[in-house]
Parts: sequence; structure tokens; C-alpha cells
Amino acid sequence: MKNRLKLLRVERGWTQEQLGQALGVSRQAVNALETEKHDPSLDLAYRIAVLFARPVEDIFDNPHA
Repeated sequence: MKNRLKLLRVERGWTQEQLGQALGVSRQAVNALETEKHDPSLDLAYRIAVLFARPVEDIFDNPHA
């Protein structure tokens, strides 16, 4: 799933480790999301949206929608 997670993280000056800690996931999980190797669970997508104060649709693009 295409996403803007890396862009949003870099805009805030956060490392993958810092973002992972804020979300309660590993740095490796953040990397897998940013490189689009894995899609987030609904719960994680919601937590990401809340953390960045944006709608889920502004962060993740669903090509099947």
C-alpha cells in the first residue's frame, strides 16, 4: 500500500526508532511500512493517523478502493 509515512516522519525530524517508540512498534516494523513491504493493521493505521493528526486517507493510498 502506497503511503506518505517516511515523508511525514522526516518532516518532523524523527528517526524510524523514534516513530516506532511513539507507535509501540519496532524500528524494523516502521521500515517495513515505509518501504511498503507490509501494510499496517487497521489499529496501527489509526494510531499513525492520530499521531500525525491527519486522516488515514491522507497517509495511506488504497489502490483497491
